[in-house]
Amino acid sequence: MEIKVLGPLTVRERGMSIVPSAGKPRQILAVLALRAGRVVPAATLMEEIWGQDIPRSAATTLQTYILQLRRKIATALGDAPGLTPKDVLVTNYGGYLLKAAAQDSDLREFERLSAAGSAALERGDARAAADLLARALGLWSGAALADVPVGPVLGLDLVGMEEARMRALEQRIEADLAVGRHATLLAELRMLVERFPMQESLVAHLMLALHRSGSTWRALEAFQRLRGTLVEELGIEPSARLQDLHGRMLAGCPSLDLPEDTGYGMPARLSA
Repeated sequence: MEIKVLGPLTVRERGMSIVPSAGKPRQILAVLALRAGRVVPAATLMEEIWGQDIPRSAATTLQTYILQLRRKIATALGDAPGLTPKDVLVTNYGGYLLKAAAQDSDLREFERLSAAGSAALERGDARAAADLLARALGLWSGAALADVPVGPVLGLDLVGMEEARMRALEQRIEADLAVGRHATLLAELRMLVERFPMQESLVAHLMLALHRSGSTWRALEAFQRLRGTLVEELGIEPSARLQDLHGRMLAGCPSLDLPEDTGYGMPARLSA
């Protein structure tokens, strides 16, 4: 089976799509696909479709949606011997399980690569981290489940997935900075800061990239813009960490310059 959720929903069995066109069965499949290999309680699927206003007919209607999915699976299986739709979409312990291996899912691969990249960054291997995290982010082809109606269950899932994507992006930028790619990062960082003007970590990365590119005055401008936004919108000052970075730039602190090679073949990790 092939499962893709980091963009439009794609679920293929033996190369054939089993994604239904109707919205509610598509929602059910999306919840099952995100949890492929694990039992999803029927109550969770009902909550996704109906929220807290679950009708009396919910159990029967849910079974109808499962039957529709199994019909799609049956078409994909064709005359395959020894395998039925119920072997692929399994009824188990008061719920349903979409049978798939971890390597079949782009979400599981993203989690594997981003975890490996984070670990590489922690041990100081910035080049490996940058590569692994770039590969993880390359699995995304747009907003997750972009073509699926979203209920309360998927809504929470999407928040967590987007947070994981942003964390991987920030770590990849940190790794790229550590290996001296500050100049090539400038356009991306300016776009990200424009999109997320109060995200302090992104502003810190932009400031460091500008400083290392010889534009310290622009880095200081970026700090002042953030400070103005925070004061106006929230009535707070930038964090102590960002103010420390600003102060070190004003003082021309050498620790902000690209560090020497550590012996791993890349510069040491530098916290902004």
